Amino acid sequence: MAHKKLPGTSHAYYKTHSLDGTDKDSSMLITGNPAVMRKALLDSLSLPAFILFFTMMGFGSLAHSAGFGPGMAALASLLIWGLPGQLAMVELTGTGHGLVAIVFACSLANARFLPMVVSFMPTLAREGASMPRMLLDAQLLSINSWAMCMREFPRVEAAYRHRYYVTFASSILLAAVAGTLLGYHSAALLPAALVLGLIFVSPLFFALVLSAVPRRSERISMLLGCAIIPVAHYLWPEVDLLITGLIGGSVGFALGKRREPGNGS
Repeated sequence: MAHKKLPGTSHAYYKTHSLDGTDKDSSMLITGNPAVMRKALLDSLSLPAFILFFTMMGFGSLAHSAGFGPGMAALASLLIWGLPGQLAMVELTGTGHGLVAIVFACSLANARFLPMVVSFMPTLAREGASMPRMLLDAQLLSINSWAMCMREFPRVEAAYRHRYYVTFASSILLAAVAGTLLGYHSAALLPAALVLGLIFVSPLFFALVLSAVPRRSERISMLLGCAIIPVAHYLWPEVDLLITGLIGGSVGFALGKRREPGNGS
């Protein structure tokens, strides 16, 4: 964040560089720990926490059916913190696979977080942070917190973005663990169709949040993904999501960069 003193004023007039490439007057940005934490809590409780709560109810019910204990189901949500990896753990355990295969499958399912972490960590503006702290920040990251932070960070002063992120991510993580436990203990009351429906609530919410991210490349990537996935699923059902992500994400990023101001378009 660059600080700039304007001539003829008795106070510092600060500008910060936002994620969408524009300069914003710091007086328009949310600043201060209480205000930032309040915004993060309100943002999480507006919908994301409830979405993950009900989504993880579906996972908790599936974990119960697979023979997991409640503690193991809650730890899966807390430590794996990625529904595809958690579902892979439940499915492979139910089919009798060993620990090595389960760990490999969970790691592969959550490998999609690597480019998200690489693109997200610099936006926290935490220069000089130690490696253990950065690893903890990376562990907290989920698709929903990534999408919401990318949307809201332009409204938060750079020095307080990490506070917003930790507050928001911790809130939805606690909601996910609570939903897992409730779904586990109420598994007998949940119809199978409802359980499967709950699992798809979170990806739908993520798509809606991503559509509101200000950068054009993300919106183009999402639209391309929607167009590519039916074809990829028909031709290569085993790797349809991988192909969709590679093609949609790469082409969307390239097109978005070309259409940005100053790139010759």
